Amino acid sequence: MTEPQDVRRIRFNAFDMNCVAHQSSGLWRHPRDRSRHYNDLSYWTDLARLLESGDFDGIFIADVLGTYDVYGGSNEAALRTGSQVPVNDPMLLVSAMASVTERLGFGITAGTAYEHPYPFARRMSTLDHLTKGRIGWNVVTGYLPSAARNMGQTDQLAHDDRYDVADEYLEVLYKLWEGSWEDDAVVADAETGVFTDPAKVHPIEHHGRHFDVPGIHLSEPSVQRSPVIYQAGASPRGIRFAAEHAEAIFVGAPTITQLAATVGKIRDALEAAGRDRYAARVYTLLTVITDATDDLARAKYADYLSYASEVGALVLNSGWMGVDLAQYDLDEPLGNIESNAIQSAAANLSAATGEDGSTWTVRDIARRTAIGGLGPVEVGSGATIADRLQEIVRETDVDGFNLAYAVTPGTWEDVVEFVVPELRARGAYPEASGAGSLRDKLFGRGDRLPDEHRGASYRVGARAAAV
Repeated sequence: MTEPQDVRRIRFNAFDMNCVAHQSSGLWRHPRDRSRHYNDLSYWTDLARLLESGDFDGIFIADVLGTYDVYGGSNEAALRTGSQVPVNDPMLLVSAMASVTERLGFGITAGTAYEHPYPFARRMSTLDHLTKGRIGWNVVTGYLPSAARNMGQTDQLAHDDRYDVADEYLEVLYKLWEGSWEDDAVVADAETGVFTDPAKVHPIEHHGRHFDVPGIHLSEPSVQRSPVIYQAGASPRGIRFAAEHAEAIFVGAPTITQLAATVGKIRDALEAAGRDRYAARVYTLLTVITDATDDLARAKYADYLSYASEVGALVLNSGWMGVDLAQYDLDEPLGNIESNAIQSAAANLSAATGEDGSTWTVRDIARRTAIGGLGPVEVGSGATIADRLQEIVRETDVDGFNLAYAVTPGTWEDVVEFVVPELRARGAYPEASGAGSLRDKLFGRGDRLPDEHRGASYRVGARAAAV
């Protein structure tokens, strides 16, 4: 599966959330932004059509189950700036978006900390049926203390312990998705009146440290069985988890050097887990501001920046790092910190430096992440952006870009209008693909998990052969 290095194909995902101003607090006020209509279904169906017209791999919808209340010790600033609150459920959007598209994939964020895997397995199978195999799951372990408190806990589990729970959570799901129903269990024999052959449906008999699930999966096999597994952890424990499970990995880093180092660690970890270095697609977080010329793009960026909320940026960064940035002087360097939230975010921002080599201050963090969050912002014409994207791919070995928005859907409209044609002209971006599963779109190897994936070891035949 080694990737060709001559003209490397570039892949796009759209990064959104069922809220206003997902990564760019304050931009909901811009006249070109429609995120205020996040609770209107037409916003999502229109967006799905747009992304499919640009042949994006999919839309990746983030989620949280708590408010960002680390900054200043309360959620007041989050509420005031609209920083990922209010926020609605991402999963309920998929059926509507799937109904108006044929090729677009859907990566849905859901956590392993607060819902039992048994009902979750059925919901994902249902979406895989309804989308004809276009569903993916972004596995998150949680990082907001407010979510833990509202689910009856005092705080999140320790960072690495959350991944231990997630490992067993995935084991249960693989057993349900891959090992409970045989492919031909549903016979639908009208003459005999038998719909399902009971001998071909198996209880999973899982009895673990965190979960007991003795019974069968409630859903018959869907197109992919297991959804495409997405993961975004870049800490050492997160990378190990991703190397064992993930088929698409999302990363973010403020500099090319940091990004290249992270991608290298991921590729090495995939090999250490017995998989090919390119067994998972790696997408890096990026925001693109583009127009017909560099000057127009720079003017657009300046306009967007005038609406950005630096307080909102500090609210989000405090939550991502698990550190109250309100306690720092704005001109104070962050320094080394320990985090029980997103460790990679804390490490990257602690190490970030300006062009003069100086460590970022809290003010720098606020300004530099006000648009696009933890990923960099690239500004320029379609040709300038295409040059930069190809440079990033060459220097870091990423497969593509998880594109955040400054304004929605305008940011993605601009990418489709100015950047996609330029990349296509260079042979670096796909023409329209046919209908099919998300897994096959990403890898061209069919609908199901590959044999070397950990989840494949739980298939009915594989389990029987191992006994």
